[in-house]
Amino acid sequence: MALALQALGWVLSDSQRADRLLALTGMTPETLRGGLSDPGVLGACLEFLCNHEADLVAAAQALDIAPEHLVAARENLT
Repeated sequence: MALALQALGWVLSDSQRADRLLALTGMTPETLRGGLSDPGVLGACLEFLCNHEADLVAAAQALDIAPEHLVAARENLT
């Protein structure tokens, strides 16, 4: 879950990307805040990254990991 939280932090560091996350997942800021320990919420955030390769690659670079690690983390949470 730590990697998912790091990835979520990266997503939220850009307001346009954060807005897109909320729009595409249907979550509200309150749902997101309340679900920081919920594997379903974190899995949805990783799914968001996995569905947009440019963001997946950029997040992986920012976190200094291979994109495959984010994909594997998503699979472990969903």
